[in-house]
Amino acid sequence: MTFLRTLALGALVAGATLAAQAQTLPERIAKTKTIKIAVNAIYPPMEYKDPESGKLIGFDVDLGNALAKELGVTLEWQEAAFEQLIPSLQTGRVDMILSGLNDRPARRETMDFVDYLHSGVQFYTLASRSTVNQPLDLCGKTVGTSRSTAFPAEIKTWSDANCVAAGKPAITVEGTSDNAAARAQLKQERFEGGAQGSETVPYAMTLEPGIYKPLGAPFGGAQQGIAFAKADTQLRDAVLTAFKKLIADGTYASIVAKWKLQASAVKQAAVNGVAVP
Repeated sequence: MTFLRTLALGALVAGATLAAQAQTLPERIAKTKTIKIAVNAIYPPMEYKDPESGKLIGFDVDLGNALAKELGVTLEWQEAAFEQLIPSLQTGRVDMILSGLNDRPARRETMDFVDYLHSGVQFYTLASRSTVNQPLDLCGKTVGTSRSTAFPAEIKTWSDANCVAAGKPAITVEGTSDNAAARAQLKQERFEGGAQGSETVPYAMTLEPGIYKPLGAPFGGAQQGIAFAKADTQLRDAVLTAFKKLIADGTYASIVAKWKLQASAVKQAAVNGVAVP
């Protein structure tokens, strides 16, 4: 009899927990138990296709799956080109974006962000290039970087402040289709240096050991955030609560360690750049 009562109590508690989770979610998601996520799967180690299986993997994928488990929902990943991520959210085709997207003030006019990772711009070059050993050595030279990011503008800002202001020639920024293209053209000696997100450089270096070397510390720091439509505060807050639980129970730290992103990890959650206790 006691066993039956324990089972009944357990079922009651589990049911109450699921009900509490459902109440935190917007009605459309509470009914379908599905969250649609926009992702641009060409940004390792954040999100990319496993070369062998073709399966979507990466830090953001693991984080999304952990959040889904906490919220009691399943995820529907919708792949899109980078320039289509924000329009897909604004038109309601997806519920949120989890794809290495930087939380920037201009973007907050139409979206809210739950910030989950530090990011910055990292200069790098070929390990064999003995004349380029620090960022200032790139003044007057050509640096390749993904044109679909904010990196070209941030490199120009850095160049103006550190090269031009010191009387040195400016860095010439050459936009490429993505980070892999920039690295390929660097190896072809079309560029003297490259720049990409600080969270991606360690992974790139593991793919081709001994080929690249970072130059200096990251600059132009930003936060990567899960993006929500401005009016979708209920979903934003539900995901925020779930993320805080992942930080508290160590799940977030485990995912960070798996992808070797300890240097980019956050200590607490934030919304639109403001820390949330």
